[in-house]
Amino acid sequence: MVESKYHVLLPVSDARQGLGPLTVASALVHDQTGQASVLGVVQVPEGQSLSAGALAAQRLRGKLEALVARIGGERIAVLPRVRVAHHPWEEVVQAVHELESDLLLLPLASTRGPERGEGPAKDWTAQAQVLGVSLAQVLRAAPCDVALIKGVNLERCRHILLPIRGGPYAELSLRVALALAARGHGEITVLHGIAGEPPWMGEDLYRVFLPLLHDLEQVTRVVTARTNVVEAILREARGHDVVVMGASAIASDTAPIGPVTARVLREAPGPVVVVRTTASLSRSAFDAPGRSVAGPAMGHGPVASGNWNLISPVWRPFQASVSEPAPIDRTISVVVDKWFAENTFHSREFFNLGRLVEMKERQGVTISLGLPALNEEATVGRIIAAIKGALMDRYPLLDEIVLIDSNSTDRTREIATEYGVPVYVHQEILPQYGSYKGKGEALWKSLYVLSGDIIAWIDTDVTNIHPRFVYGILGPLLKEPDIQYVKGYYRRPLKVGEKIQAGGGGRVTELVARPLLNLFYPELSGIIQPLSGEYAGRRTVLEQLPFFTGYGVETGLLIDLLEHCGLQAIAQVDLQERIHHNQPLPALSRMSFAIIQVIIQRLEERQKLTLLEEVNQSMKLIRYEPRHFFLEVEEIRDR
Repeated sequence: MVESKYHVLLPVSDARQGLGPLTVASALVHDQTGQASVLGVVQVPEGQSLSAGALAAQRLRGKLEALVARIGGERIAVLPRVRVAHHPWEEVVQAVHELESDLLLLPLASTRGPERGEGPAKDWTAQAQVLGVSLAQVLRAAPCDVALIKGVNLERCRHILLPIRGGPYAELSLRVALALAARGHGEITVLHGIAGEPPWMGEDLYRVFLPLLHDLEQVTRVVTARTNVVEAILREARGHDVVVMGASAIASDTAPIGPVTARVLREAPGPVVVVRTTASLSRSAFDAPGRSVAGPAMGHGPVASGNWNLISPVWRPFQASVSEPAPIDRTISVVVDKWFAENTFHSREFFNLGRLVEMKERQGVTISLGLPALNEEATVGRIIAAIKGALMDRYPLLDEIVLIDSNSTDRTREIATEYGVPVYVHQEILPQYGSYKGKGEALWKSLYVLSGDIIAWIDTDVTNIHPRFVYGILGPLLKEPDIQYVKGYYRRPLKVGEKIQAGGGGRVTELVARPLLNLFYPELSGIIQPLSGEYAGRRTVLEQLPFFTGYGVETGLLIDLLEHCGLQAIAQVDLQERIHHNQPLPALSRMSFAIIQVIIQRLEERQKLTLLEEVNQSMKLIRYEPRHFFLEVEEIRDR
């Protein structure tokens, strides 16, 4: 039988609380049988648009990456898509099912409750909240095993206290304790608590458990507390770095983890880990003669156990009665807001080029950069030098850079050749398919000469070029396998004479493209700059899409990607600021006309009707000359 990977999921809404759970996760998945995922979660108050969580998601993603790097967990990955929601617990349950997680690590934000001497009071955990819902609800509806973690100082766990009463969660608490001990070369004190008259609850199970404990080299002491068990635990806790224990087997909404465990959580001086399983442990789970243990928690997880042999059981599937994923709200506005918050990245998230190269090499993919150009001698040299120097010479992120020229009449091709970049004239590529004027055909034909698994394109008229224009659009593709296409966006200052208007650029975007997409393709209404010239995608998808030949290529690709792959396959990245030569209004008018045609053509195909006649594909442009002006007809048509 093939052993399943033991998967640990750690949802974090506040990076300051993530260190302790990350340490536990790192210990549990330290060998090849375990994997852990860190899920960033941002809660947006009811009544606010989910898009308001976009910047918080970016900040949290960066903090979690830094935290995992500090822990050094080679088998811990930060999920690239931070979940933004009004009800984050529902997102966590959804993630557990998607990832088939076996254990959920939940940081406890606060363990404050009634202090000693205040008289009788309700169990404080009845009011405790985890990810926006009550602790009782989390434990009642948990779709997998759960470990609640108080405290962050778990990096040096030399002395571990393991209170055991013989309850159903003893196995999982022992596994956590062993993993922490193995990670920190520590030792475990087992405290067996019994109270009242015999027979004691769990005593039979504990008697089977006890010989196994003596076989573990990490267990250095076994202490029995016969009266006032909680006081004994707290007394021993003062000499230990962490307490690991199971929740009460008998729980309720007013005491979700039991009064003893709740008090230990509140009063223990250091970190506490409380575990609870979805399946009870029975005596038949133990095989005393062979010193082996079988059970849903132990059989699939890594345990440093000396002579303790682990048997891999048949894994129990999730029960339908346990916290099924919540239904997803498919309202267009909600879907777009959520996409905007979760799929909007910033280029600074990917500035660690060495890390990007590691991800690229681990995935075994190649990356190509195509530079479409037409008479760009003023800028093309600086662009090639900046990108080639940073992303090929210093860091081998790119496998090739190729100039795709559209028959420039200046020195564009010669400059590229001087920098050692291969040059192709797009009209000469695949001549059997004819040739059309326009950037779109240059991009489409570049797929034939570029060899990479991931293809990136950037415009060659940018005057403030920076490597982030390339690594920014590659980052999401390397981090998230479900993302197929990434668009760049930026602030675009508009130069009028000698003056620069901040944010005044992108006139066609704001006056034509975004209004029409909002009207007819509202799923794309969250794309900040649908016409940007910096984008990247996976070859496997790009080769299945048609490319419009001219100005409408970016718009057509977005619409076809939406239809072919769905919105979640698209991401966008903030590239900060882009400065280039602004076009005059007549040129923008022609661009707008072509983009409108593309959107109408796609609407015609969707609705199976004809909106444009042949005559509608030419435009009367107003020409001004000294002393007079006139109309001139020009065909503007994207094929």
